[in-house]
Amino acid sequence: MHNKPIYITLKDHSVSGEKFQLLYNKELDMLETFPQPETHKLSDYYNSQDYISHTDSQRNILEYVYHKVREISLNKKLRLINSFSSESKNLLDIGCGTGDFLQTALNSNWNITGIEPNEQARLIANSKTNNSVFETEHLDKLAPNSFDVITLWHVLEHLPNLEMHTTLFKHLLKPNGTLVIAVPNFKSYDAKYYKNFWAAYDVPRHLWHFSKTSISELFQKENLKLEKTLPMVFDAYYVSLLSEKYKSGFMNPIKAFWIGLRSNLKARRSKEYSSHIYIVKNDNP
Repeated sequence: MHNKPIYITLKDHSVSGEKFQLLYNKELDMLETFPQPETHKLSDYYNSQDYISHTDSQRNILEYVYHKVREISLNKKLRLINSFSSESKNLLDIGCGTGDFLQTALNSNWNITGIEPNEQARLIANSKTNNSVFETEHLDKLAPNSFDVITLWHVLEHLPNLEMHTTLFKHLLKPNGTLVIAVPNFKSYDAKYYKNFWAAYDVPRHLWHFSKTSISELFQKENLKLEKTLPMVFDAYYVSLLSEKYKSGFMNPIKAFWIGLRSNLKARRSKEYSSHIYIVKNDNP
């Protein structure tokens, strides 16, 4: 039994239709999906034609928008990692999907390594990256203190054992290395508006749901310091499109655009965007 209060009850809208609860962890100011699927069953919840980061297809407006936004985002992500001064440029991208970010970094002279558990996505990624993408087990074979930058683009919320992984990131980062983490923010306006239809809850694939406080507290335990928080403004529109589909049965792009816009305008004041990028530094090697 758990003793944490229930924050909200949700349905898995995209695969199983099962119900899950989000429990509020007061100590870390974050939400935890309950019950969490057993590790060996987790992959079953990704078996969907709609699991967009595992495919390069563009079959409908959502996939078209996703891939157009991804092109813009890739250049912004590259500018971001290029802004961290380091001579060796060793990059580890965990949960790299079909490898577009790694390919972009490779073309900008980064030494790349990718981790991707999904076999289909990994095959696509390896065709773009000279076979630089590996299964999850490969993390154990990487040398300590060997990466200048480690990125997790909407991946941390999928990882079953949070504390083990934060320890691992610390182990793999060079002194003064940088960890870049993008995750949804359950305190955003679009999360509050859509409630149990908010697509970025995405239970049970998303096991954890973070606030700024939870990111800071989690990584502080490993002497990793949250240095900066950046907004991901496109996420509000994309998540609202998908949320409209769950709520009303169709994407309703005009309404979704309006909610996404309102979320971003309100976030200028509250600083609570639909998703954030957290820049975390290894200050105490």
